[in-house]
Amino acid sequence: MIELEGVPELIDPVMVAAFEGWNDAGDAASTAVAHLDKEWKGEVFAALDAEDYYDFQVNRPTVWLDGGVRKITWPTTRLSVVRVGGDKPRDLVLVRGIEPSMRWRSFCNELLGFAHELGVELVVVLGALLGDTPHTRPVPISGTTSDPDLARRMDLEETKYEGPTGIVGILQEACTHAGVPAVSLWAAVPHYVSQPPNPKATLALLNRLEDLIDVRIPLGELAEDARAWQVGVDQLAAEDSEVAEYVQTLEEARDTAELPEASGEAIAREFERYLRRRDGGQPGQPGGHATADGSDGSAYLRDSPGGRTKPPKPPRPETETGPEREPETDDGDSPSED
Repeated sequence: MIELEGVPELIDPVMVAAFEGWNDAGDAASTAVAHLDKEWKGEVFAALDAEDYYDFQVNRPTVWLDGGVRKITWPTTRLSVVRVGGDKPRDLVLVRGIEPSMRWRSFCNELLGFAHELGVELVVVLGALLGDTPHTRPVPISGTTSDPDLARRMDLEETKYEGPTGIVGILQEACTHAGVPAVSLWAAVPHYVSQPPNPKATLALLNRLEDLIDVRIPLGELAEDARAWQVGVDQLAAEDSEVAEYVQTLEEARDTAELPEASGEAIAREFERYLRRRDGGQPGQPGGHATADGSDGSAYLRDSPGGRTKPPKPPRPETETGPEREPETDDGDSPSED
């Protein structure tokens, strides 16, 4: 039995989780949960025992000084709770940590134990993968679930993914087998600019989460950070004609794939979000990342002799596929698998 002392009775609680590592290209997903925790001043109420789930030679503890006293921070997964105010207040249970090194089934069962004790009504797991998507276009976000009824009710894809998976996929299926409604939201991060941070992908995940659970998320400086990130990548890409040409190829493929949706639901969603915000007033990893082909993607940026970082000259793909087809472009842990 999990004892939760000091945690009040929660209102319509939703659990939102993200894990650093293979499921977190550009640190986009873990940064999104960290943003929620910071903006709503989350209070940590539980931490999983690090020795049960982590290999400390892979995820090493850190030593720091607190008033001259040396202390150690162990890699683990922590849970915090935040209350979202407004006309219809609700609580979020935030789960943020590192993909465990071992005992994944026990890890998921422990998280589900907390979800059960807290009365969680929905679990949303955030992830990010490397894909053939241009940095100049909106970040593709895929929402998937293993529950056909939930897919229909929330306008999500029913996952058909088969292949390697990470903790996001395992937790998704653990929720399904336990009868807990669960959804995964995946952001596609450009593979040629994979180094964190990626505030544009983080912003896209938060916008989609906002729509999914019907809350208004304060974005702080994320929008400006996303614009600055894109300008910086534009400048780096412009320094290499082959990279610029490759980006243009991705743009053309993306635009062609999305042309039928250029008007309609996509525009309506963005307009509704704009109106909500206008009227509402002010209220990094070893082992690579999940990629579209299920392999571990390594960083595509490199340091130049002058100390600046620029994209490499990527090989031209033999075929061009639309990055929006997440279930097919999902790597080991892509939107289609959860």
